[in-house]
Amino acid sequence: MNDNIITQLSRLFRARFPYIYISTWEEERAISIIKKIAASEKLIRVTREVYTWTQTNGFLLNGQKIDGTNSPDKAIDFIRDCNKNAVFVLCDFNVYFGVKGRQVDYNVVRRLRDIIGELKTSKFRKNVIFIASELLIPDSMQKEITILDMPLPTLDEIKAKLDKMVNQNKQIDTSELDEEGKERLCKAALGLTLQEAENAFALAMVNDGKIDGKDLSIILSEKMQVIKKTGILEFINTDIKISDVGGLENLKNWLNKRNNSWSESAKKYCLPAPKGVLITGVPGCGKSLTAKAMSAAWQLPLLKLDFGKIFSGIVGSSEENMRKAIKTAEAVAPSILWVDEIEKSLSGINSNGDSGTSSRIFGTFLTWMQEKTAPVFVIATANNISGLPAELLRKGRFDEIFFVDLPTHRERKEIFKLHLAKRLKDKDVASHIELNDELYTKLADMTEGFVGAEIEQIVISALYEAFFNKRPLEFSDLENTLKNIVPLSVTQKEQILALRQWANVRAVAATKKDDMAQYSTKTDNPDDVNTSRGGRALDV
Repeated sequence: MNDNIITQLSRLFRARFPYIYISTWEEERAISIIKKIAASEKLIRVTREVYTWTQTNGFLLNGQKIDGTNSPDKAIDFIRDCNKNAVFVLCDFNVYFGVKGRQVDYNVVRRLRDIIGELKTSKFRKNVIFIASELLIPDSMQKEITILDMPLPTLDEIKAKLDKMVNQNKQIDTSELDEEGKERLCKAALGLTLQEAENAFALAMVNDGKIDGKDLSIILSEKMQVIKKTGILEFINTDIKISDVGGLENLKNWLNKRNNSWSESAKKYCLPAPKGVLITGVPGCGKSLTAKAMSAAWQLPLLKLDFGKIFSGIVGSSEENMRKAIKTAEAVAPSILWVDEIEKSLSGINSNGDSGTSSRIFGTFLTWMQEKTAPVFVIATANNISGLPAELLRKGRFDEIFFVDLPTHRERKEIFKLHLAKRLKDKDVASHIELNDELYTKLADMTEGFVGAEIEQIVISALYEAFFNKRPLEFSDLENTLKNIVPLSVTQKEQILALRQWANVRAVAATKKDDMAQYSTKTDNPDDVNTSRGGRALDV
C-alpha cells in the first residue's frame, strides 16, 4: 500500500478538511484506502463510518442503500444532517461541476458551500471526498477543495494482486514462476492500474494455462493500450534483436551493462536508474535501429515521442500535451522514451514566432530529464548536432553521448553478413553464391565509405535484379549494384568531417577502439572521410 497517500489523507481527516478531491481511474482502490484509514485509531484517532455515493444507488453504508439520497441535493442534505463521525465518498460528482460541455449546476455548488461551516465546526468529524477520473472543480470552490493525486499501485500491491490470483486459480501451472520471474512480471506491470494489471495477469494465465517469466510480452501489450489512448506517444512494437545491429560494439556493450539496472538486485549496489543516451552521427549508420533493438534487449516498452503531436493550435494545450506525454511515459515505467531526430523537434526554440511555446515545452522537457526519478530511459538520436542547444548536451541530461561514424571494415563485413543471411533463406535463390568470410571481406573492401543503410540497399537491389531475371542471386548483381550507388560519404563529405570534429572532444565513439585502429584507408589525404574517425576512442 502506498504510504504517502495514506499519510496525506490521514492528516487531512484529522485537520478536518471539508472537501478533498482525488483524481483517479481506480475508484475501488481509492475507496479501499479510505476505508482502511477511517477504521484506524492509530491513523486518525477518531474512527469514522464510510458512506459511498453514486447517482444510481445514492448513499451506501456497508453495502446497504440509504433510500432517498440519489439526487445531489438530497445527498448534501444527508451529509449535513448526519449525526455520526463519517467520511462521505462522492463518485463522479464532478458532473455537476461542468464536465465536458455540461453546464455547472450552481444550485449544487451553492449547497456545497453552504455546509462548509457545518463540516468544520460540527461535534461530529465529517469529511467529503470527491472521486473522479477527471479533475474538474468550479471556480467558486477552488479555495475550499484540496486536490490529491492518487499514485499508481506500488510493486508490493501488484505482487499481492498476482499472489491472490495464483491462490484463487490453483489449476494454473506456476512451477516455472520463480521469484526472479515474478519480480520481472510485476516490475513490467508497474504503471498499470490494479485492474489493468489483473487483466494482463489473467490473460497470461488463460493463454497457455500457466504463468511464468516468459509472459512479459502480454504485460507489455496491456501497456500498449495505455499508450494508444493518449494519442501523443506512439508504441513501437519491434522484434529487432541487438545482434541485428552490425558493429557499434562500444555502444552495445554500454547498453548491455545497464540492462536490469532498475531491478531489486541493482539496488544492492546503490545504482540509480540510467537517465538516457544521445546518439549522434552520420545518417543511415544504425542510430534508430539501435533504439528499436534496445526495447527487445531490455524487454521494455519503446515509446516514440513526436514533438509534432505535442504542438497544438489551442493556446496552452501544447504545454498540457507535453505534461501528458511525460506522465504517460512515467505511468508505464520502466520504459524507453525515444526521440528521433531531436534537432528537428527543437528547431524553433530560439524563435519568437510561437510566442515562446517551443521554449516553454523544451524547458519542461529539460527539467524533467534532469529531475526525473521514474525509470524512463531517454534515447535521443540526432543527425545535425549544430541544431542542438547547449543545455541539452551538458552532463545530467544524458549519461553519455555516442558518435556513430561510417562503418569500419569489420563492421561492413558484419552488416553484409546480417543482411545476406536475413534474405537468402531460400536455397534456390542462394545456390549461386557462397556465404563465407571471403565473400564478406571482398564486399567490405568494395564498399569503403558506405553506411549501413546503403549496404542494405545494395543487397535488396541485387535481389530485385535476380528476381527480375528469374534466377539465383549472383556476385555480379551485388558488384554492379554497388557501383551505381554514390555513397553518403561523397555527397555529404563536408558535413561528415564537421561532425567528426565536433565529436572528437564531445562524444564517445560507438565503434570499439580495436576496430577503429584496424580501419583501412584508401588515401593519405587528411580531409578524406576515410582517413579519420570521430569520437573519443574509448572502450566502455
